[in-house]
Amino acid sequence: MAIKFGVAGSGSWATALVKILTDNGHRVNWCVRSDTTAGFIKQRHHNPKHLTSAVLNTKLLHLTTDLENIAERSDIIILAMPSAYVAESLHELPTTVFKNKKILSAIKGILPGENILLNEYLERHFDVSLKDYFAVLGPCHAEEVAAEKLSYLTFSGVDEALAIKISGYFRSPFINTVVNTDILGVQYAAVLKNIYALGAGIAHGLDYGDNFQSVYIANSADEMAGFLRKFGAEHIVVGEHADLDDPEKKYANYSASVYLGDLLVTCYSLHSRNRTFGNMIGKGYSVQAAQLELRMVAEGYNAARCIYDTNKSLKAEMPIAATIYSILWEGMPPAKGFEKIEGFLI
Repeated sequence: MAIKFGVAGSGSWATALVKILTDNGHRVNWCVRSDTTAGFIKQRHHNPKHLTSAVLNTKLLHLTTDLENIAERSDIIILAMPSAYVAESLHELPTTVFKNKKILSAIKGILPGENILLNEYLERHFDVSLKDYFAVLGPCHAEEVAAEKLSYLTFSGVDEALAIKISGYFRSPFINTVVNTDILGVQYAAVLKNIYALGAGIAHGLDYGDNFQSVYIANSADEMAGFLRKFGAEHIVVGEHADLDDPEKKYANYSASVYLGDLLVTCYSLHSRNRTFGNMIGKGYSVQAAQLELRMVAEGYNAARCIYDTNKSLKAEMPIAATIYSILWEGMPPAKGFEKIEGFLI
């Protein structure tokens, strides 16, 4: 019997995942924001606002605005809305709605307010066990997936065998898949890289050059590794791998794509909304003006405050992330903040 997928969210990343699945011949129940969006996709075969050049096979789509209906119809439910909207989107659902379902998170952020990862929220409010929870991560920009440029997706979960099975539904000539069991570490890495990418954008807006950016990103990578190590993530040491029977296989360490690779592409790519948002801040936009101009959610903005609050108890050494928090949330002038950051870099 064919696996039935549900996707909640109608932004760029949700659209890219729907394209991957339908291109592979899988039926998808898709919960979009409005009936207008659903009608447009049915008639025109593409999303009216995001990845508009990506043609979708609507014969394989069931479109609705009813998330509970999507959950009932689906075996694997992909949550792909911005982290700031999760509680609003899910709070009216019955607490048993995800019973006997597998959840695949495509959310790259901490839920503001509660300062928790999605798996913690789902366990707390819907009794979803960690063994039924998986995450799909990059490094992967939705725009390149839509253009069918070769990309790598990482699927993480404590049930490695099931993570491998889920990853197979997404594999294609332009999607390679990697499996990882560090479900908490990869999610925090995805949160942190957005903060540092936002900082890279601020530096660009302040007219720092490539030489500075390379030093800034190298130090951000070190700071991120320190947080993950203190949090308890495994395989952080670069260049060391556990012995495996297959000499061509390696356990993912910190140099793997889902950690360092995702940080690099988010800091450097012109597709990165966090870098773009930060660039506006560096050029003198207020946070509010940058949000209006971007017209998409930059996860690094809320993540900066969430990580700052989380780190009060963890006490990792995070001077770069703390300074970016001060720029975004405490009104520190960006130039002053980066003068301060200059003194942290080695």
